[in-house]
Amino acid sequence: MTLMRIGILGTGNVGQALASAWARAGHDVVLGSRRPDDPELLAELKELGASGLRVDGPAGAAAHAEVLVNATPGTASVALLHTIGAEALTDKIILDVGVGFLEDGSLSHPGVSLGEEIQQAFPATRVVKTLCTIDRKVMIAPESLEGPATVFLSGEDTGAKEVVRGLVGDLGWSDDALLDLGGIATARGQENFALLFTGIATATGTYEFGIRVVLPTSGGSGLDH
Repeated sequence: MTLMRIGILGTGNVGQALASAWARAGHDVVLGSRRPDDPELLAELKELGASGLRVDGPAGAAAHAEVLVNATPGTASVALLHTIGAEALTDKIILDVGVGFLEDGSLSHPGVSLGEEIQQAFPATRVVKTLCTIDRKVMIAPESLEGPATVFLSGEDTGAKEVVRGLVGDLGWSDDALLDLGGIATARGQENFALLFTGIATATGTYEFGIRVVLPTSGGSGLDH
């Protein structure tokens, strides 16, 4: 395991869960918030702070990070990254977990993914989309499921995907659970799964589930129809 400096944009449930898990694995984690000195926020993060995690502004978290995690609401992610600036994000790996929702529950990026929007806005940044098809609790505890599940990777940079693969592994996911879908355009499928995710959660009464890609025993007949 290679220990890394990780910055996490977003101090909500997902950001906190990932920060705690990666810190336990030995990584140097900084949480980035637009209100890092807010007493109410610091009180909310008291337990994480007691374990050694620091809270900084978005720019400070980005400056700290080898890998910057976007765990902000998808409707605000690109604007927040613009406040950090393209120069500060050059050559950074952005691990994008975000999905954008409108007030009516529909996706804010129906024709293009948030992952693609980030990559287009910051072409010198290495964007990898992952972890957005599972609940925050399952993200950091795959062993809580009754059986194996699949986590997806989308991105243009092979090296960045290998780094992200390692970090997802540090959350407890086995290497064979990770499926590389290809370029960043495939992030559309990951994000659109959010609609099916909501339907499954409603039908089962829980957000704590995974999905598994199951291949035919014979290897199948390829993509030809």
